Amino acid sequence: MSVTTLLILLLVGVVTGFMAGMLGIGGAIIMVPALIYILGFSQHMAQGTSLAVMLPPIGIIAAYNYWKAGQVDIKVAIILIITFLLGSYFGSKLAINLPQATLKKIFAILLLLVATKMLFTK
Repeated sequence: MSVTTLLILLLVGVVTGFMAGMLGIGGAIIMVPALIYILGFSQHMAQGTSLAVMLPPIGIIAAYNYWKAGQVDIKVAIILIITFLLGSYFGSKLAINLPQATLKKIFAILLLLVATKMLFTK
C-alpha cells in the first residue's frame, strides 16, 4: 500500500467516523463513494469493506455517547438489531449476486431518495 493510499484511507476513515457520530448516519453513505471514486474499488468491494469497518466496536462507541445523553430508545434498538441482522444477511446474499452496474444504480437511487426526502420535508 502506498503512502498516498494510506493517507487517503486515514482521511476517509476520520471523516466517515466523524459524520457517522455527528449525524447518526451509516458510514457507507460516505465511505462507499470514497472507496469507489477515490481509490477505484468496485461497488462490491467498497460495500464489503464498508460493512467490515462497521463491525463492533465502532458503532458501540458512538451509540454509548448518545446513550449517556439519554438519546437511545433501548427497546426500539433491540428490535431493530434483531431485524437488521436478518435483513443484512439476506441483503448481502442478494448484493453479492447482482451485477456491479445494477448494485451501483440501486445505491445511487437510495441516496437520491433519502436526500430528496430530507431536503423537501419539514
